[in-house]
Amino acid sequence: METATAYAKSLDPRPPRRVSILGATGSIGRSTLDLIGRDPARFHVVALTGNRNAELLAKQAIKHNAELAVLADPSEYNDLKAALAGTSVEAAAGDEALMEAVTRPVDWTMAAIVGSAGLRPTLEAVRQGTYVALANKECLVSAGDIFMEAVAKSGTQLLPVDSEHSAGFQAIDPNVCSSIERIVLTASGGPFRTWTLEQMAEASPDDALKHPNWSMGPKNTIDSATLMNKGLELIEAYHLFPVEPEQLDVVIHPQSIVHCLVEYSDGSVLAQLSSPDMRTPIAYSLAWPERMWAPTERLDLVKIGSLDFEAPDCERFPALRIAREALESDNGATTVLNAANEIAVDAFLDRRIGLLSICVLVAQTMEEVARAGLTKPKSLDEVLDLDERSRILARSLLTKLA
Repeated sequence: METATAYAKSLDPRPPRRVSILGATGSIGRSTLDLIGRDPARFHVVALTGNRNAELLAKQAIKHNAELAVLADPSEYNDLKAALAGTSVEAAAGDEALMEAVTRPVDWTMAAIVGSAGLRPTLEAVRQGTYVALANKECLVSAGDIFMEAVAKSGTQLLPVDSEHSAGFQAIDPNVCSSIERIVLTASGGPFRTWTLEQMAEASPDDALKHPNWSMGPKNTIDSATLMNKGLELIEAYHLFPVEPEQLDVVIHPQSIVHCLVEYSDGSVLAQLSSPDMRTPIAYSLAWPERMWAPTERLDLVKIGSLDFEAPDCERFPALRIAREALESDNGATTVLNAANEIAVDAFLDRRIGLLSICVLVAQTMEEVARAGLTKPKSLDEVLDLDERSRILARSLLTKLA
């Protein structure tokens, strides 16, 4: 098999795909580089960016022969420059350097900067008109209409990286979009699927970070524990796919084998199945429109035996209801939802509030902002302004929940 693969490569006249990774030091970025490192002749790494982990970013840039390494935090620039001394890798830091990295010519960009910090660089990547693999939820949750308008204007091919949206992307036939009746996203249920409300009230960050199936960063893992991640994914799906909010649904699927189901008007249901490993959807986006080998566990349905599904419990997991209400309001509420949730998750990880207080804080922040008057942002600057105001309010409300 290896000999056949090598022979096929020798006949491939195409130059390596030029790629940049925004958020290289995070979970998605590391998985992306793992795949690239297994087939280095197929890719040329242009730029890698990270937040403040100079040591790891330098190691990644050297290993993958990157042209440029950029840290968002300028205070770590000297450490990055020292770590790259004597190599051909250019070092840079700060917001301007990050934006410059995004504009370097590439064929494909992984947008994996976590949080609202990823909004501006990801939007700029879209404006370059090349393939953009989207792993940043906030772009669609906080600025969905603005972001998708830029995608349409630039002709960018957007490749969703969330396992559920990647699965939907693969299962949707673009020729019969009008025949879609429903899109169902699956959720594992997280570590508290069988816990009572009383048990969840006592849950610690350590408990919440023990996801039964997926290996993710802390923020996404906590969102999975509250099911807020699925609420955010409903909002993303609305912007990504040709459906209305009422055509989107969520089902709990503890095995995390089926990632999305697309129901058509003739009664057919198309689903994408794979082992719970983020390298599968990353590989799909990295090689699109082709496919590439990934070192993921192959499915053995006989060994698995059965696949279970159940309805989500919105009493124990109100995040789904809150997110759906924000989506249906269509007035900027999703921007507030995302900002407040980030503040709440950070507070929970710092042990300043309990698990159940995450959704309480989000709901209270949304109510306060709506009471003060909420209008739909019309530009990225307005999104970022609403985001910041929501964060300030959420922090002020924290003291009542601590």
